[in-house]
Amino acid sequence: MKYRNLTDKEIKKLELQMCTCDEWSTIFVTPDFDPKTIYNSHFSGVVKIGSQNEKIKLFGGIKRQAGIYNSTIHNCGIGNNCYINYVKNYISNYNIDDHVIINNVQLIANEGENSFGNGEKIAVLDESGGREIMMYDQLSAQLAYITTLYRHRSKLITKLEELIRAYALEKRNVRGYIGKNCVITNSGSIKDVWIGEHVRIEGARHLDNGSIISNQIAPVTIGNNVILKHFIIQSGSSVTEGVILNKCYIGQGCELGKNYSADNSVFFANCQGFHGEACSIFAGPFTVTHHKSTLLIAGMYSFLNAGSGSNQSNHMYKLGPIHQGIVERGSKTTSDSYLLWPAKIGPFTLVMGRHYKNSDTSDMPFSYLIEGNDKSWLAPAVNLRSVGTIRDAMKWPRRDKRIDPNKLDRINFNLLSPYTIQKMINGIEILNRLKLVSGETSNEYIYNNTSISSMALNKGIALYNIGIDKFLGNSLITRIKDIDFRNLEDIKKQLRPDSDIGKGDWADIAGLIAPKNEIDTILCDVESGKIKSLCEFELRIKAIHESYYNIEWNWSAGLLESRLDKKIEEITVKDLIKIVQRWKKSVVDLDQMLYNDAKKEFQLSAMTGFGADGNADTQMADFEMVRGKFEDNSFVKEIKSHIQRKSQLGDDIIARLKKCESFYD
Repeated sequence: MKYRNLTDKEIKKLELQMCTCDEWSTIFVTPDFDPKTIYNSHFSGVVKIGSQNEKIKLFGGIKRQAGIYNSTIHNCGIGNNCYINYVKNYISNYNIDDHVIINNVQLIANEGENSFGNGEKIAVLDESGGREIMMYDQLSAQLAYITTLYRHRSKLITKLEELIRAYALEKRNVRGYIGKNCVITNSGSIKDVWIGEHVRIEGARHLDNGSIISNQIAPVTIGNNVILKHFIIQSGSSVTEGVILNKCYIGQGCELGKNYSADNSVFFANCQGFHGEACSIFAGPFTVTHHKSTLLIAGMYSFLNAGSGSNQSNHMYKLGPIHQGIVERGSKTTSDSYLLWPAKIGPFTLVMGRHYKNSDTSDMPFSYLIEGNDKSWLAPAVNLRSVGTIRDAMKWPRRDKRIDPNKLDRINFNLLSPYTIQKMINGIEILNRLKLVSGETSNEYIYNNTSISSMALNKGIALYNIGIDKFLGNSLITRIKDIDFRNLEDIKKQLRPDSDIGKGDWADIAGLIAPKNEIDTILCDVESGKIKSLCEFELRIKAIHESYYNIEWNWSAGLLESRLDKKIEEITVKDLIKIVQRWKKSVVDLDQMLYNDAKKEFQLSAMTGFGADGNADTQMADFEMVRGKFEDNSFVKEIKSHIQRKSQLGDDIIARLKKCESFYD
């Protein structure tokens, strides 16, 4: 925009309107400036003021003339059609973009050069330090995971922190920023904060040293009595209702409210925190805690549902709070559950009761970890048949609140993947070894400070095999169902791996399911200097995520050969039919288990408390009005439909294979 100095006439008009200035010559306005848009305000330093010609609509339908009223402005640039009124102290060293509303605010100021939270370190997992994440305003869950857990690669950590420092240096500025269409009302002090576009700050108490990354598609909301210090908040998130954060990173689509408090913690995409408390946690995507008495401390989580009163301990009262724990994806903690760190809980595990031994169940996914007689009892694989597990897996994609097209975190929602199936394979080997060592007649088997009953052990082996059969059949059918195969060679051609990418072990990198070898290649390229920027790193991570279904088969092909005990070149049509038949049986068996599990929610005991003041018929009628009939439940219908669809798919594939066998013979 073009600016000019004020005329003498305009200055006199402003002075009549109770305006003062240290030096009017340092005030610059647009050619269409109208003095009536400024009243009872003081100016100092260099101030540039845009056009203030429009009426501004406030909440409730009230309209006000754009302009500056009852405020003190120092060294600021003010965009077009802003409404600034009743700033009790002052606005200092800020660039304010177009269509911003600032009304009834204590203070907005920036002092000196600032990076606005970029480069700040967050002490996750270990309160005493050693695993700090250096945050920046494009931080992904994957980069944070690497910098947290790969401390054994000191050169890698040094390189990554150098890149983040360089990024933070680029962000340094002597002026803060308030983006277009922001609304800041009824708030306390805002110091050294970079505020993106379309942010709503209403009733916040104090914001200090941070960045709010927001845009029109995915705006950010900061609400009443919120206190934020040393923070970054990503697009589409809301922090409201008395939340207190210190040294925290909030990812995209998160919700924090109802007096939640957190210190030295990171929360990635779609996390929710209400009522409770977090200290030094790494909350991977979809970590959810809703209860007042819940404390998450010194742990790493993702896809977690923390029950009321969930608690952990990281302090042995010896060398300080140095212990950490990892609860792998998809786990749940029930009410009043407790875990003594250090511990590692396998994926999709239900934790019930209080556990005082340092357990490691990472190779026993889909398990129950239950307290009984002062012991931690492990029931391997039983969570595979839980309707709650499947319901969670279905709801997570639907509850992805990231509407910003630039999604920072790479999230794979698959329940069964090379990552979980490899753990099932390990689990079977471990359980069989326990039987061999302790004897098949043993009533109790000890594994990593947990106890496993004989019945649970055998059931676990059977369920893991069902899970493996289901995954392998899924992969095989997906690989061949859309090709027009005429003979066995056509099929073998499709079954041959596309490359070596994906072979070997896989890892869950805070939501990203990826081959360890590919992650290692990226990290080596960082160490060697081949990857020269944070953007390059994220693009490489994104490429792995987007190629998941291609490289998954490269791993599954090895599983296919292992289960058949023959190479792909030796596979017959009968072998493939056998795999599909086992897949069909596994799908039907698991779905039937889910159906039976869901039915428990409609048994007579579940109706307790229904039909008050009535007889059994009233109880049943009341229950059905509130919960509906079992067969009409949407999830139950989906289970039955899933059985029909998958059975038909299996029959169709088998029929095609039999035709192929006949043609081939």
